[in-house]
Amino acid sequence: MLLAGSAWAGETAIHNVSGYTSTNSGIQEFTVLMFSDKGRVVATGDESLLNEHPDAIRIDGKGRTLLPGLTDGHAHLSGYGFLQRSLDLFGTPSVEDAVEKIGAYAKSNPHAAWIQGRGWNQVIWPVQEFPTAADIDAVVADRPVWLRRVDGHAGWANSNALEIAGITDDTPDPIGGKIIRDDNGKATGVLIDKAMGLVGEKIPSPDKDEIREIYRAAIAGLLPYGMTGMHDAGINIDEAEVLISMADDGELGMRVYAMLRGAGENLDKMGKPLKRYAQDRLDIRAVKIYSDGALGSRGAAMIEPYSDDPENRGLPFYTLEELTGQAHKANYMGFQVAIHAIGDYGNRQCLDTFEAIQGNKPSPLRNRIEHAQIVTLDDIPRFQELGVIAAMQATHATSDMNMAEARVGPDRIKGGYAWRRMLDAGVVIANGSDFPVELANPWHGLYASVTRQSREGLPEGGWYADQALTRGETLHSFTLANAYAAHQEEYLGSLEPGKWADFIIIDRNYFEVPQSEIDDIETLETWVAGKKVYSAEDAQ
Repeated sequence: MLLAGSAWAGETAIHNVSGYTSTNSGIQEFTVLMFSDKGRVVATGDESLLNEHPDAIRIDGKGRTLLPGLTDGHAHLSGYGFLQRSLDLFGTPSVEDAVEKIGAYAKSNPHAAWIQGRGWNQVIWPVQEFPTAADIDAVVADRPVWLRRVDGHAGWANSNALEIAGITDDTPDPIGGKIIRDDNGKATGVLIDKAMGLVGEKIPSPDKDEIREIYRAAIAGLLPYGMTGMHDAGINIDEAEVLISMADDGELGMRVYAMLRGAGENLDKMGKPLKRYAQDRLDIRAVKIYSDGALGSRGAAMIEPYSDDPENRGLPFYTLEELTGQAHKANYMGFQVAIHAIGDYGNRQCLDTFEAIQGNKPSPLRNRIEHAQIVTLDDIPRFQELGVIAAMQATHATSDMNMAEARVGPDRIKGGYAWRRMLDAGVVIANGSDFPVELANPWHGLYASVTRQSREGLPEGGWYADQALTRGETLHSFTLANAYAAHQEEYLGSLEPGKWADFIIIDRNYFEVPQSEIDDIETLETWVAGKKVYSAEDAQ
C-alpha cells in the first residue's frame, strides 16, 4: 500500500470496500472509490470502474468500511492542544481527588509560573457543591492556580490567583459574570463566565511559536479519530495568523473552519473573511459571540428561573440591542455569525437578533446558533424560518442528562437537546463535540446521537430516546451538514465527483454493527485530499 506523501500519477482506486457517503438525496453505497492525483474524487461505484479505468493504481480495501472524513462542527483546537500540556481534571470523582491531582501536578512542574488546567465538574462529585480556593491552598499556596470547569464557563482559583487578579470580597460582579461568595459574602474562589476574565487577563498569553506547537499537538491527536476537519469556535488574531502561516507552510494536516472571537478587536484586525485558503485547508469567515453561559454552572440564561435555583435566571451577556449591534457589524463585513446559546432565553435572544438583522428571512451568510441546548417548543420552527443552523453536540446530552432536567424541569426539557424536533422542523443540524469540553473522539458523538445513552449503555432505551437520530442522519450531521454550515458543501462533506477525497477506513461497519459498538469504532486510516495522513498500522 502506498504511504502518505507518495508521488502518484493519474488515478487511484480503492476497491473491495463497503463504502457509504451522505448526499443530499440520502446515503449512497459503493465498493470502489476512484480519485485523481490532484486529490479529487473521480467517481464511486462498483468493480466495473476498474475496467473503465484500467491504468488506475489499485489499493485493496480488504472488505473494510470506507466513509467520508468526519468533521467536528464545534470545537476548540488550541484548547485541545493546550490540554495536552496542562493539568487534566476530566472525570475526577471528587474534590479530594482533584486536589490530589493538583498537588501532584505542581510537584512535577516546579518551574511553571501558573498551574493551569481544566475538566473539574462538581455535578459528578458526591457533594455537588463548587470547590473553594482553600481546597487548592492546602496543596499549592506559593503559585497561582487557575482551573477551568469542564464546560469552560467557570473557573476555580486559589488565593494566590485571586490576589493577583485583585479580587476581594468587595469586588463587584461584572455584567454577564458572577463571583461565587459564601453566606458571609466572602469570595470563595469560583468565578462564573465573564468574571473569569478577572483572572484570565493576568495569565501571560502564549507567543506564536507556542501557539504553533499547540496546534501541531492538537492536529496530531485528532487525525487518528478519523477527523479530517473541524470548526474552531473562537480564535484570536494571533491564532488566526498562526493558522495562516501553517497553511502557507503545508502544516495544516486537517481542514480548519475558524470563527474569530467576538465582534471587536479580532474582527477589526482581520478586516475581511478569508475563504478557501491553501486548497481549502483554511477558512476564517465567521465570528463567534456569546449570549449566555452554561447549564452546569447555571449561567445559561433562562426565561423563567431555574427549577433547582428559583432565585436564578442565569447570566445574559448582552442586551438584545448590544447583541444585535455586534451581529449586524459582523454580517455587514461579510462574516457568518455564530452565537453561543444554551438557555431558552439565550436562544430566543439569538433568534430575535437574527430576525432583526436578516429582515425576518434567511441570510445567505447562514448564521448559526452554537449549542442550541434548551429551546422553547415555539422557538424551534424559527430556526428553519430564519435559515439558522443549529450547531449542536450530541455528547452534551449524554453528559448533561445527570443534571439537565433538574435544572429546567419536566416541561422545558422537552425542548432540550431536541435533535429530532429540530430535524423534523427542517433545521440543519451541524454536529460536533465542543472538545475539550467533551472528549474529542467523534465516534462517541455518533454513538450518543443514535442511542441517547452514556457509554455504559445508560439509561436503558436511551434518555428521551424519541429525540435520537438515525445512523444515516447522524453521519450526515458529521459530514455534509457540517460542510453546509461552513459554506463548503460544493467541495467537501461527501464523496461525490469533483469534491476533495477526504475519507476514512474504519475497523467495522458503522451501519451494520450493534448500536452499542458504534462508540468502539476505531479509525484504521485517515486520508485528506487523496493522501494518507494517518495509519493505525504505521502508528503501532
